[in-house]
Amino acid sequence: MMDLFEERLKKQAPLADRMRPTTFDEFLGQEDLTAPGSPLRRAIDSEHIGSLIFWGPPGSGKTTLAYLIAHSMDVFWKEFSAVATSINDVRQAIYRAEEMIKLKEKRTVIFIDEIHRFNKAQQDALLPYVEKGAIILIGATTENPSFEVITPLLSRLTVYVVKPMGREVLEKILLRALNDENKGLGKLNLTIDNKALKYLTSYADGDARSALNGLEFAAHYFYNIGQKNIDENGMQKALKQHVLHYDKRGEEHYNLISAFIKCLRDSDTDAALYWLARMIESGEDPKFIARRMIVFASEDIGNADINALQLAVSVARAVEFVGLPEARINLAHGVVYLARTKKSRTSYDALMRATEDAKKGSFGVPLGLRNPVTELMKNIGYGQQNDERKSNFPEEIGFAKYYHE
Repeated sequence: MMDLFEERLKKQAPLADRMRPTTFDEFLGQEDLTAPGSPLRRAIDSEHIGSLIFWGPPGSGKTTLAYLIAHSMDVFWKEFSAVATSINDVRQAIYRAEEMIKLKEKRTVIFIDEIHRFNKAQQDALLPYVEKGAIILIGATTENPSFEVITPLLSRLTVYVVKPMGREVLEKILLRALNDENKGLGKLNLTIDNKALKYLTSYADGDARSALNGLEFAAHYFYNIGQKNIDENGMQKALKQHVLHYDKRGEEHYNLISAFIKCLRDSDTDAALYWLARMIESGEDPKFIARRMIVFASEDIGNADINALQLAVSVARAVEFVGLPEARINLAHGVVYLARTKKSRTSYDALMRATEDAKKGSFGVPLGLRNPVTELMKNIGYGQQNDERKSNFPEEIGFAKYYHE
């Protein structure tokens, strides 16, 4: 027999959807964008808002912001997901939006979630309608718009950065959901202790949707075992494990490796080990990390420590031979060495200066540096140095000094 809680879950939307804010006063965590007097809020209140993109991690409120904007103004609302939508579906909505302008003098907000999943041709199709103001386009993306949105479209949109939800904000959202008797879980009369609450916010990793989904799942678990207080031990059992947000092909992949390399460069051993652990725990390929360490050994250490490159290559080989989880030890060994040793970019900087000259043209190799393979080549000067000109550079470059101790 289905119990009351299970019946309620079947009939109602997920907790994250039920608790979606319907006013800006209810919306938490993005006050920089939504506070009265902020540029975005002023544009909304005056109903002079243009097309825009919200860029931020999952569960940070991008869809909710779009919804609140549309429902704060006298406009129509049409929502799409780029994953399950063809450009023809969007075109039909745009045509209807143009008709509504003619018939009712009302504009339409077209919201496209995960807009980065539209290809170039699909994004191109939006351009003329955004440019002439036929629609208010609001896109949401977890990826950097600079890389994922075509330049002509991006130039016609305002990009707003949406931050991950802070832990204090997540705690407020969770407690509100737990105690709300209309949309939340209040009728179950559950309580949650402080350790369990902090564990859940850590589990969510800045994602409000994940936090609410976790709370709902945990509440289901505790309700079924007849326990009214949600404690940390039970929460751990319910959620099983903490899954870090990490897309190995997305921007966070580049953010973490950038932080890792910069800490090596700053000789900050502890921070470098932290970012190493973050990448490993998030599922990064250890061979990728080892390859970056090899590059670092030559680029940032160079001749200041001639053993660094050899060690980095050895670490990479060890990672291939050993594999995870033990390969973490090899990586940590290499990280500590690379972070603590002397640094010198003289070789790399010299290469960059030489590259600038190399880009000036495909100048001929001086005859004195050419190999006289045949008698004819020898007769016309191949391999014969000109005593008056002792430069090994092309004549157009002259003499150059790239490497400085």
